[in-house]
Amino acid sequence: MLAGDWRAPKRGRSADVPAEAGLVVEEVETGWVGAIVRVEKAGGMHVVHLEDRRGRVKAFSLGPGFLIDGRPVTLTKPIAAAAARLDEARRAASRTASGSVAVHGATARVASGSRIYVEGRHDAELVEKVWGDDLRIEGVVVEMMDGVDDLAGIIAEFQPGPGRRLGVLVDHLVPGTKEARIVEQARALPGLTRHVKILGHPYVDVWQSVRPERLGWQQWPVIPRGTSWKHGICAALGWPHDTQADIARAWKQILGTVRTYADLEPTLLASVEELIDFVTAPEDA
Repeated sequence: MLAGDWRAPKRGRSADVPAEAGLVVEEVETGWVGAIVRVEKAGGMHVVHLEDRRGRVKAFSLGPGFLIDGRPVTLTKPIAAAAARLDEARRAASRTASGSVAVHGATARVASGSRIYVEGRHDAELVEKVWGDDLRIEGVVVEMMDGVDDLAGIIAEFQPGPGRRLGVLVDHLVPGTKEARIVEQARALPGLTRHVKILGHPYVDVWQSVRPERLGWQQWPVIPRGTSWKHGICAALGWPHDTQADIARAWKQILGTVRTYADLEPTLLASVEELIDFVTAPEDA
């Protein structure tokens, strides 16, 4: 007669159950039945909100005094379960700055023979900030050219060919400019069509590819001829601009406003994405 847990309540002992949203429970004292809507802290205690089938919501103290399918339960804070789901959701939905789905736990590949060339340090830093994760996964290195005056010679020195594709990003590539003439000559080099792609953006400097809203402007200011463009921009922002160190600090501040691809102008985005696609495409593409 006394075998077993003779002191246990008729419905069994209460079990701890995380108060997960959507779980249907009954509050013992009032008989209120509803689905858990949320758990929050109020007045120094945790309360659980239950919504009945008519849409009415009532709050109860989190803890013992609930039933699930007639069995007593103690509702506990859904910390562990919720945190695990939140972490999983974040991992599933996380994106790189370029908008690509992040590949968690992956290490950078050994660098491929293909490269992307940009004009200067600021271009390289911007590409790294937005597309760096993608490029490391693909094993593509971005290198600086320090200008495009000898673009044809730079391309020839790279020796593009099978397994060595070259993508080139050029600043201020608009009709009638010096850059346009240089690119036209480079594109005329024989035998390079399949292995070299030269694209650009229309901005005077890569700084201008950052959306002006990030700096509190509707549009980038027009700098008078005869004034250094970067110095003029710093002056418009009220930033020091007497030395090269001042200019470097200004760029760091501008770069710091860039969080994702959405902070850049579409023209730059299109060119960089196309270059990445080109240098990572299979050889028969």
